[in-house]
Amino acid sequence: MNTSILILIVMTAIGLCFGLILAFGNKKLAIEMNPLIHIVEDALPKGQCGACGYAGCLAYAEAVVLDPDVPPNMCIPGKEKVAKIVAELTGKTAEAVEPRIAQVKCAGSHAKAVINYNYDGVQDCVAANLLLGGPKSCKYGCLGLATCVKNCPFDAMTMSPDGLPVIDPNKCTGCGKCETVCPRHVISMLNLKAHVRVNCNSKDKGPVAKKACTVACIGCSRCAKDCQYGAIKIENNLAVVDTHVCLEKCDNATCLAKCPTGAIKPAVFGIVPGTEGQESIDAICKVCAPEAKTTPPPAM
Repeated sequence: MNTSILILIVMTAIGLCFGLILAFGNKKLAIEMNPLIHIVEDALPKGQCGACGYAGCLAYAEAVVLDPDVPPNMCIPGKEKVAKIVAELTGKTAEAVEPRIAQVKCAGSHAKAVINYNYDGVQDCVAANLLLGGPKSCKYGCLGLATCVKNCPFDAMTMSPDGLPVIDPNKCTGCGKCETVCPRHVISMLNLKAHVRVNCNSKDKGPVAKKACTVACIGCSRCAKDCQYGAIKIENNLAVVDTHVCLEKCDNATCLAKCPTGAIKPAVFGIVPGTEGQESIDAICKVCAPEAKTTPPPAM
């Protein structure tokens, strides 16, 4: 018999042998997955954002089905609707999920922020931040290179011509992905019903912050002193608003009128930070409406 044919027969026999062994082992050692896991996964938005704390939707579905201690409301993008579905499927109780949206804590556009040098490197905020802290004089402001926009799993962010991200309130799920990729920590999650927000992230002292950006918070404490409910505090030279206190108690946001640089603005979503118009300020000062405000007012 030809040697090559003999080799072919032997190799085929060995292959069949190993194939049968693997098939037998696969059948005997197979781990059956609870079919409910895939049903729960199908109910999730499939953003794979990791906001739930698990490595993707399948991982969370498996955890919420198999672990009685994992709550059904951990899918932030799915909000209350998905939480109720997951709760019904798993027989658990879903607590209310606070609606939230991404906010850019910076109004330092090209026209308002001082630029130290022209950056011509990789168009990525993380890369620019490694080069002397980026081109902006303010070391806490938005670098405007769209890293957050590129990483948004729900296509809810765009870059404005002014070099600042704009969040679409109709698409943003509050998953927090943009918050995690920003090297300056300029983005944070804000309650969707918030009255006011601080469009600044600078921790520098007043004179330094104002020199770097004309609309920076200078930590003057006027807003904090004027707020009779104690909803605003100055931390590290920056005004910080307790949204829960503001929502529960405030019906006259006088802090907006007292800010000398305009760092505090009405929480109007869907527009470039810092372009909130006087009409919005007047409306908020008159009555703090509890509903989210998404209609862009005329720019000042």
